[in-house]
Amino acid sequence: MAACLLRRMMACALALVAAATMALAADENVSPEADFTAREITQQLFNAKPGERLNYAGRDLTYLDLSGLDFKQARMARSDLYGVDFTAADLKGADLSQARLDRAVLIKADLSGADLSGATIFRPTVYSDMHNSYADAPRFAGANLTGIRVQADLSGADFRGANLTRADFSPLEARPGQGTLVTLPRNVLKSCDFSGAILRDADLTRSVLMFSSMVGADLRGARLIEADLSKVDFSGADLTGADVAGADFDGANLAGVKGLASVSGLDRAVNFDKAFKH
Repeated sequence: MAACLLRRMMACALALVAAATMALAADENVSPEADFTAREITQQLFNAKPGERLNYAGRDLTYLDLSGLDFKQARMARSDLYGVDFTAADLKGADLSQARLDRAVLIKADLSGADLSGATIFRPTVYSDMHNSYADAPRFAGANLTGIRVQADLSGADFRGANLTRADFSPLEARPGQGTLVTLPRNVLKSCDFSGAILRDADLTRSVLMFSSMVGADLRGARLIEADLSKVDFSGADLTGADVAGADFDGANLAGVKGLASVSGLDRAVNFDKAFKH
């Protein structure tokens, strides 16, 4: 009886500790595992000297509410930013290389000029409501997105002049124990602005790009297999060596496109006869 009573008391004590931890997390706006509280980061950024770049590289910031903050080009390389709320955050010029932004809230976040090379963005929250207003979409203008891995609906996002060399927007993912590849939902990139962006060797397999602008973009070696390219403006883009097998070109603008003669898969493209070429 005594042993049974002791076990019950210990169970109650553990439950109280867990409840207290959860309450603290709610009050302090912090994940129990995070290395900082949202309040600490807010104070540190507020007190940072002009030109000072705070260093959160390799730190655990999971689930923090960091909305509306100016990160002043902070260093967050290799940081775990899973589930972080970056709504309307100023992340311009920040170092987010190899960071994990999976499930992050990126509503109206400004990542212009940021370094996101080798980072992952899986299933982020991009819109504030079910209407999916493009005004909520994050900005990546001039950002370094080399080798980034994305699984998301980023319709309306600004990628002007960004470096997306070897960026992976494919719907395939290797998962141990579940076969060689698992098929994920299509990436949706409707009405995005990729004007002047570098997408060399980028993988946009099965991506929905309708109404997007690729004006002057460098798409050499890009994989556009089975992508929805309807109404995409490719004017002046370079498609040398790209693979477009199964891609839908309905209403696409190919005026002034370079390298069409070297594009593979044109014989298997859909609605290529409905594209504007002059």
